Amino acid sequence: MKINFFFTLLFISSIVVAQEKTNKAGSEIKFTTVKNLEATDVQNQNITGTCWSFSSMSFFESEMIRMGKGKDFNLSEMFIARKAYSLKADNFVRMHGKTNFGEGGGFPDAINVLKNYGMVPEEVYTGKKQITDQHNHKMLETTLINILRPAALSETQEIDFSFLHNSVNAVCDEFLGKTPEKFDYKGKNYTPKTYAEATGLNPNDYVFLTSFTHHPFYSKFALEVPDNWNWELMYNIPLNELQETMNSAINTGYSFAWAADVSEKGFLFRDGLAIVPEKSFALMTEEDKKSLSTKPTKQLNVTQEIRQKAFDNYETQDDHGMHILGMAKDQNNTPYYYVKNSWGKDNNQCDGYFYASESYVLYKTTSIMLHKKAIPAAISKKLGITQ
Repeated sequence: MKINFFFTLLFISSIVVAQEKTNKAGSEIKFTTVKNLEATDVQNQNITGTCWSFSSMSFFESEMIRMGKGKDFNLSEMFIARKAYSLKADNFVRMHGKTNFGEGGGFPDAINVLKNYGMVPEEVYTGKKQITDQHNHKMLETTLINILRPAALSETQEIDFSFLHNSVNAVCDEFLGKTPEKFDYKGKNYTPKTYAEATGLNPNDYVFLTSFTHHPFYSKFALEVPDNWNWELMYNIPLNELQETMNSAINTGYSFAWAADVSEKGFLFRDGLAIVPEKSFALMTEEDKKSLSTKPTKQLNVTQEIRQKAFDNYETQDDHGMHILGMAKDQNNTPYYYVKNSWGKDNNQCDGYFYASESYVLYKTTSIMLHKKAIPAAISKKLGITQ
């Protein structure tokens, strides 16, 4: 399954200043950058399950940089999350409470909000009562559930959706603040929709890819994960072509939003790493385990079958949304992706980023979002995507 010639191509086709970095102090792992794309500052989702919004906005900010829009902007993650609560609430009641409702979501939610409501800058809408507050949606989620569940589970009463929508909006306004209908930004007047238009982001340019064998390849299906509450369709391609697409995207200047499982023992964010060792954890000595974050480790050869089994057994779930911006290799030429997280800059020694081995990404990816032009032409043709 390994297609390491893409990484070789990067060295041939890119002018790279070889600069070794490590994941943390005292580590013997030395990373050489292969390709890094530009990004905005690392943010902190704090005590919320809104990683999908943070990673989506980070991705869109890098898209704006790629499109020549400059770098002086910060999109509001909480505007996206706020509008998604309303969409999820309506769906939860109409599905009689038999679907997911909560802080979690997926990249399609960001696209739906962009299409239907637009977006705003962070300085226009922070989603906080006080600028120094941390994001925390526990009480908001509990309050909304207490409103929605009686209506969703009722078999006799006539549901007044207008009243329900007003109640949801009132609660969100109380906890997050009212979203602006109009605002001034850098000397111009906008609505959320006109600001979205001004960013140059076209929601129809972005697609979702995954790779699982329980649905036909080169077709679309609704990925069966709880946070895909709106049953959004994703393109399904073989693992080697997903790998080719991710590598080609970075090589040609396109980053991508990455949804993945982060429950593995090899997900070591505080150590700046995500790895899947060839040697099973059950067979490791304590010394082996201690060295995982400080010495290069041979990675598992991930196949389509291994990946599928992990998904079928619930070992791979839709835990977290992140943003992949580059690639690197360690001193043994093991390929890694360079990942921007949304847990702040101070929770590891990589300024909030980490290195995820190619094996980890192939094994634990649930889906990615990227610009359709980032997909290699031959793969786009198989999917029927017009670039």
